[in-house]
Parts: sequence; structure tokens; C-alpha cells
Amino acid sequence: MHTIADHLIASLKASGVRRLHGLPGDSLNGLTDALRRDGEVDWVHVRHEESAAFAAAAEAALTGELAVCVGSCGPGNLHLVNGLFDAQRSRVPVLAIAAQIPGPEVGSGYFQETRPQELFRECSVYAEVVNSAESAPRILAMAMRAAVERNGVAVVVVPGEIFLAKAPQDTRPTVVRAARTVARPQEADLREAAALLNAGRRVTVLAGAGAAGAHDDLVRLAGVLKAPVVHTLRGKEYVEYDNPYDVGLTGLLGFASGYKAIEEADTLLMLGTDFPYRQFYPKHAKVVQLDIRGEQIGRRTQVDLPLVGSVRDTLPALLPLLTAKSDRDHLDRALAHYTRTRRSLDALAVNDHDRTPIHPQFVASTLDRLADDDAVFTTDVGSPVVWAARYLTFNGRRRLLGSFNHGSMACALPHAVGAQAAYPGRQVVALAGDGGLTMLLGELFTLRQNGLPAKIVVFNNGSLNFVELEMKAAGVVNFGTELDNPDLAAVASAIGLWARRVERPSDLEGALKDAFAHDGPAVVEVMTARQELSVPPAITMEQAKGFTLYAIRTILSGRGEELLDLVSTNVSRRILR
Repeated sequence: MHTIADHLIASLKASGVRRLHGLPGDSLNGLTDALRRDGEVDWVHVRHEESAAFAAAAEAALTGELAVCVGSCGPGNLHLVNGLFDAQRSRVPVLAIAAQIPGPEVGSGYFQETRPQELFRECSVYAEVVNSAESAPRILAMAMRAAVERNGVAVVVVPGEIFLAKAPQDTRPTVVRAARTVARPQEADLREAAALLNAGRRVTVLAGAGAAGAHDDLVRLAGVLKAPVVHTLRGKEYVEYDNPYDVGLTGLLGFASGYKAIEEADTLLMLGTDFPYRQFYPKHAKVVQLDIRGEQIGRRTQVDLPLVGSVRDTLPALLPLLTAKSDRDHLDRALAHYTRTRRSLDALAVNDHDRTPIHPQFVASTLDRLADDDAVFTTDVGSPVVWAARYLTFNGRRRLLGSFNHGSMACALPHAVGAQAAYPGRQVVALAGDGGLTMLLGELFTLRQNGLPAKIVVFNNGSLNFVELEMKAAGVVNFGTELDNPDLAAVASAIGLWARRVERPSDLEGALKDAFAHDGPAVVEVMTARQELSVPPAITMEQAKGFTLYAIRTILSGRGEELLDLVSTNVSRRILR
């Protein structure tokens, strides 16, 4: 007779799952032993359960299929929580198996006792406890279905002894695959949307990750409406490439051209985006918002016409209702602005006469040029995501992963673990901050132990760089942000990885080429400029005042050399160019 653990593994296999990410523990013995006996499902052994959840999130994002992470009872599964929040907010299907203390001990204050079904409720679409072997198959099936249909996290809490219990007689593996549906607004709403768009003289499109799979129709729509297309960070990989109407990002990481294209619009069409920053929306435009999740419509700005449906299903029905515009003034102004903005950004992404420390723009631009056409990029939050947003280019085959909604540090390395485990023959490149890398440094051991050939490029500026920028903008003297790092390449080398430290711009390309050519995991540590400013596309009066206060307070605190370094790194270089 098979055990509940055997049934679980068989059901996961039948549903397309090929690996589990996790860390073993005694409450998981029944599950890990079933894995061992099965021999077909891989066990990706991480060094921290948070990384298991991040890795599963990355796998689910790339494949679109259910991915699984595992944690033992108490602290083991609690470590999953940050990565599960990332998966939930990225809307990817992840099943978390959270082992529990022995069922009869629940409520007694037993060793390592927690209530995971309650603790994970906020970061899941489903969280339930298996109280018996009889209920286990049904709860597992409901959890898997919730994850794949709602694109979120489902948590199944299993006391350790239930993994070892005999499955009910005649229990068959559960097969769960996402149902395929067509979702678009009704005809009357489409006609109303077309009337609004046809009447607009200056239409701008803001497209997000919900535009995945709709690239060609989106480009056709922009051509008909003569509308510049602004993309969000999560929409970048789906919208930017082969798009003659794209004018860049908006938001804190974005371009002046994207900001202006939205600000000057009289009609804004939002496609598959819940872009959160309200200060970047137009003040007087009519807004049409299309989203598969109707509850998200109108959360950020006043919406004149809500449309519920997927972008992929809706645009083919909307396009025949639109009248082709001939006036290109708004589009041409936006495109010209984008050309100027792009030129100024690219002028900063060069080897600055081999000066040190290295400008991070040059690192990101060089990475973009050398990486494979189907590379998967993962990026930490903070300054690495700024350079990824501005300098990585996409073509419909490259992918970009990051904690873009949850905003967690230390995601680049564990996301790379999940990406490389899912696609062992594909180039995976992590843009890691020194703070993010060192937070989950143990996952370098995971790369080695699992033979995952991911390439980790570390932007080492000796600081929590984006936090320092936020302090400057708030008028606060930088404090508590310095990182006293060791030689991180030497650390990686001691672990047994191929590693190189790059201190001069002229050495960067050779180091990256060697890392990419290496058949195992590799780390390239690049010493980058701490005072490089990632200026947003629009600076508010409060931010201008904040930078002024920061300068005054920094001088008064006896740290005027920081301002000199800031000017040398940013202002003088821009003037010379």
C-alpha cells in the first residue's frame, strides 16, 4: 500500500512537476523518503528555505506551470514566508508543502509548534491543514487547483506522521492542469472603449506584464492610434522589443520620455498593469483600464471605463472597432524625446577612460551585449534593478525575473537557482547587489551542490546603494548603509566556484566572456561606483529640497568629501559628455 507521501509525489509528477525545492527535516522524513524511492522527481537542496520559495517562484514564472517548495515544521516552513510573498505578489503558481508537528501535539505548546495555515494566509490563495490520511488527497487536489487557476500560492500543512500514513484504498494520482479560457469584455464595453480611443487626440498606452502574449496586437493597436507605448518594469520583456512605438519605462526606475508621454496624454489606455505610483499618472486624461482582475481597476487613478478581460483575448476584438488616426504629432514628440533620452543614457554606459571605480551603467550594458539571445536575467532590488531596467534589452526570448512587486532584497541568487534548475542548458545571469548576495550567501553552495551553472555578477559598491539614494532624496545624511565586504570573488573561489574580481573597466569584458564560457557556476565581482545617482524621470519639489538638505547636513557633519565624490561621479562626467 502506498503512503500519502507516495500519493503526493505521484500527483505532482502527473501534473507536470519535475522538482521540489527545499531543505530536509525530521517532519519531512516521509516525503523525502518517498522522493528517494521514486527517483524521478529532483530534489533541489537549498541552504535556506526562503531561497526554496524564491526558486519555486522563478521556476513558475518561467514555465507558467506549478512549482513546489518544501519546509519542515516550525522554523523550517516559516523561512518560506518571504519567498512566498514574492510568488504571491508576482502571481505565479506555487505549491508550498509545510510540514507540521505531530497532529496529536498541536495546541500543547510542543517543540517548534506554529500555526502555518494562519501564518501563510496573507500570502496565499489557499492554505489548509491535512488532518487525516483520508482528507489528504482531496486537500492536495484543491490546493493545486487553486494555485494554477488563481496564479498564486497554495499552502498545504501536513503533520509529519501523515506523510507516512497509508493512502486510502484505490487512491489514484491527482492530475491538475490549468484550464484554458477566453476572457474579454462584452461587445458594448468594447464599442465604448473604441469610441473613447477614437475621440482622443493624444492617446498613450501603458502596458504591463498582463500584455504577455499580446505583443503583435499591441503594436498594431499603437500604430492605428498613433500612440506611444510606455511599459512598466514587469512589462518590459513583453512590450519593448520590435516595437517602433515604445518610448521606455515610467516610474522611479524609468525614463523622462515615458513620463512625458503619459503626462501629455489626453487619453490613457492601461493594458494589464497595476502600476502602483500614483504620482506618475496623468492629471486630466480620460483613462481606460483593461485587467483580468476587475478588483484592481481604479486602485491607482480615476478610471473612466473599466474593462475586465485578458489583453491577449481583448485586443483582437477591439482592433476592428478602432479608426486609424493620421495625426502623429503626439507620437512623434514622444519618439523624439525617447531618442534623446536613450542617447543620454547610453552616453553614460561607456568605459570612462578606464577610470575606477567602474560605472554600473557600463557593467549592465556590457552584460546586455555579451549575454545569450535567450538568456534569463535575474536581478536584485535596489541599484541593480535600475541598471537592468535601463540597459538590458529584450527580444521575445530573453526573460527578466525579480521581486518587482514585493521588493525583497536577496532575490537574484535564489531566483537564478530556480531558473537554472528548470532550464539547465540555458544561460542564467544574476545581477546581484553586494547587500543582496551576502544576505543569502549560502546559496552559492546551492549552485555548487546541485551543479547549477548560473553566472552571478555582483555590483559591489560597498553600500546599500538604493537606500542611500532614498536617504539623499529625504534630506537625510547617509547612516548605517556601509557594507564592509570581504573579497567576494575570493569567498566564491573558496567555495569552489570559478570567480574573478574586476576593478578596472578594461578587464570587464574578458572576465564576463570567461565566466560565460565556463561550464559551471561562476561569480564575477565588479567594483562599482558608490555615488552613482539613478535619477528618476521627474524630480518633485520635495525631492529637490531633500537633496539640498542632504548636501547641507552632510557638509555640517564634516563629510564634505562625500559631496565631492558625488559631483565627480555624476555631474562632471555628464558635463564632459
